[in-house]
Amino acid sequence: MSEMAKPIFVLNGPNLNMLGTREPAVYGSTTLKDIEGKCHDTADELGLSVDFRQSNHEGDLVGWLQEANSAACGVVLNAAAYTHTSIALYDAVKGGDIPVIELHISNVHAREPFRTHSYISPVATGVILGFGTAGYPLAIRALKGLIEKQ
Repeated sequence: MSEMAKPIFVLNGPNLNMLGTREPAVYGSTTLKDIEGKCHDTADELGLSVDFRQSNHEGDLVGWLQEANSAACGVVLNAAAYTHTSIALYDAVKGGDIPVIELHISNVHAREPFRTHSYISPVATGVILGFGTAGYPLAIRALKGLIEKQ
């Protein structure tokens, strides 16, 4: 199977299932279901497909990152709070051989000091943050460019 025939995994971490109601001043009113629709629309436009997932459990995210190495052409990872705490996610991204874009809806550098540290950034291919939910389509477009260069 060619790389472009494989989907892009869009992986979302804890509490992102609460988008639309959780801290709307920070995250806006867009729901995760709305974001999923935008991701599918962007992928369709680019001739790609998306496998969109969310879990509040770190182990699910680790397993999906491992699965992505054989089943996906790239990953958009919004690890949410696990970004700042998970060495397991660091290891899963580092152990992979496909591009991973770290994504944050908010500008984490303009928030609480503990949010400025990322275990993911040093091993991610790139980072997109602070563009709100528009970051998801940006990340999918960036992945397409990266995959085409491979």
